[in-house]
Amino acid sequence: MLSYLMEYLILGFFTGLSLILAIGAQNIFVIEQGLKKQHIFLICFVCSISDLILIFLGIFLFHYFIQYFNSTIELIFNILLIIFLVHFIYSKIKTYNSKVKFNSDIKDVSKSDILLKTLGFTYLNPHVYSDTVFFLGNFSKNFILNQKISFGIGASIASFLFFFLIGYLSKYLSKYAQIEKIWKIINIFIIVFMSFLTFFVFLEIVN
Repeated sequence: MLSYLMEYLILGFFTGLSLILAIGAQNIFVIEQGLKKQHIFLICFVCSISDLILIFLGIFLFHYFIQYFNSTIELIFNILLIIFLVHFIYSKIKTYNSKVKFNSDIKDVSKSDILLKTLGFTYLNPHVYSDTVFFLGNFSKNFILNQKISFGIGASIASFLFFFLIGYLSKYLSKYAQIEKIWKIINIFIIVFMSFLTFFVFLEIVN
């Protein structure tokens, strides 16, 4: 039973990691503050806890509403899920050669300002809701409850590890984050993994 649930935890971990690996405004903000050594723990903790809340919000929203789904509604959600995945994969292909620049200019910032900025970069970012609430909730909708919980824990672990890693190792990682070849490798991983998930959802539709 434990090894069976571990499969869903690992699936959740790699699914969450593939969503969060993409460099966006929130991740750049975390790395920049890590470079400046400003309130790193607070920023990483807020980002990680926020992801955990949104991940389980999505999982339990879909868990609750799945009982009201009929075959047509479920088909619509699966089609929306495939559209999301195809768009996500396309965005990774488009940014295949992306370069990233970080601002390491140090300015005095209070803890309250940093907290507000972190909350803004988290909750005012529409991708946070599409990636966590919609995608992870929708993807796990047909899992049984303990599978969903394992899947959510795995995705949450990925968030905690990722944010604290880029926050505290930002000085080291920033050197590599600006190398085009590194982002090509990361994008290949994301494209391959998300293509696998797209195929999985497609099989659900045709079966």
